[in-house]
Amino acid sequence: MILQSLTDQLILKKITGRTSADITNLETDSREIRPGGMFVCVPGFHVDGHDYAEQAIRNGAVAIVAERELCGLPGNVTQITVPDTRRILPILANAFFGDPTRRLKLIGITGTNGKTTTTHMVDQILNDARRKTGIIGTLYMKIGEHVEKTLNTTPDTIQLMRYFHTIISHGGEYGVLEVSSHGLDMGRVRGCDFQTVVFTNLSHDHLDFHQTMESYRNTKELLFAQLGNSNRDMQKKAVLNADEAASSYYAKRTSAQILTYGIQNQADVRATQIHHSREGCAFHAETPWGSSDVYLKVHGVHNIYNALAAMTTCLLKGIPLKEIRASLEQFAGVHGRFQEIQTGRRFGVVVDYAHNPDGLKATLQSAKAITSGKMICVMGCRGERDRSKRPIMADIAASYSDYVLFTADNPFSEDPEQIMAEMLGGLTSRESENWEVVLDRKEAIQRAVEMAGDEDRIIITGRGHETRYVAGSRIESFSDEDIVMSSLQGIVQDIQMMTPKP
Repeated sequence: MILQSLTDQLILKKITGRTSADITNLETDSREIRPGGMFVCVPGFHVDGHDYAEQAIRNGAVAIVAERELCGLPGNVTQITVPDTRRILPILANAFFGDPTRRLKLIGITGTNGKTTTTHMVDQILNDARRKTGIIGTLYMKIGEHVEKTLNTTPDTIQLMRYFHTIISHGGEYGVLEVSSHGLDMGRVRGCDFQTVVFTNLSHDHLDFHQTMESYRNTKELLFAQLGNSNRDMQKKAVLNADEAASSYYAKRTSAQILTYGIQNQADVRATQIHHSREGCAFHAETPWGSSDVYLKVHGVHNIYNALAAMTTCLLKGIPLKEIRASLEQFAGVHGRFQEIQTGRRFGVVVDYAHNPDGLKATLQSAKAITSGKMICVMGCRGERDRSKRPIMADIAASYSDYVLFTADNPFSEDPEQIMAEMLGGLTSRESENWEVVLDRKEAIQRAVEMAGDEDRIIITGRGHETRYVAGSRIESFSDEDIVMSSLQGIVQDIQMMTPKP
């Protein structure tokens, strides 16, 4: 693409150099630049892209977009100086990738918990209805058999537009995107032409970034406000959880048509007659498009909310309720989200991503409803994240479990013992009768496996699908699921060694 066609939409700009260069790639990471590339210098939390312009040029950049004039650039490199590189990034990315979201029916799903499961439910329903759909979120970008690993829940602007372009190139008609508060605050979804946006819930999380719950709530407002205000925009849809107080706040800040879902309060799509069992849960769905009994293989009230959100979204897309029910009843869950590990033993093991107070409480309540024996919880709080939730989560774990093994969870640059001290601050009035500290996560999981008896259930929380453990400069492969299986194998070997030979 010719450089001038990329910069034509920029109002405030100073261009030094030729504008006829053919731009072959667009990046904010200098390491990813290839010959013919345009490098956009974006100031970040830890590094400033302006410091990497020279590296980008060495890798083949022929154009640099910056917020200040950079001295000493080669004569064959064009510099475009703008007031705010982050703000013009979606303009450049949309132009470079051909405005991909206008060619997709785009659905955005935001909320503290439930984004990943709800996006997967919507994805399954639409694909089952033969409406080819791509999904982007915490786990991956996926369309059909094509899968790419993602680094962030909501990827950076350029990567996001690249993913949308890939979905289109694979014949995608719909795109379903997890929209995080970080992504909204950093402008990653600016330029995304959403047709439908969905709100799951709002609870304590990410206060290390947003500082207050009010700021956190207001950041998510951006998704609804950015739907626009034109007559065309009024044909867009906002799907809101009627049981969440924040929904009324978001309803006032969007011109889109609103549909609600819920359980406790009156809603357009509502679940009644809820029943839980070892096999999953069931409910009766009442909607403007009819009513139906629905049976889910996944557990917990939180998954009924997720199913209602997905159902409402897909009803708006014209999918018959009967087809939606059939898809939801086949939905087997998401890797690392209340994932039952098949151990072959008479006790259960669940791995779950729960990493905030409401998520942990929902997971433990769901597990309790299907456990006849003791519940043993393995949990920790990761470093470099919201410190205020640590004592709250420790108290929840001890309150809803029969026994807790407090352990480490990706401390990053923090001292694991200091993290643990802050967690245990929430247990000052509780005797250590039903908990202990085993700082080494592998040992904690092994201890839980050794403790479990028939009909007990182990709940390992915090990491879910993750396969890396980060402590300081040390990064190692680490899967909670793999540690469970190796622990079970170790027990078998110990029993064999203790068994007398004939």
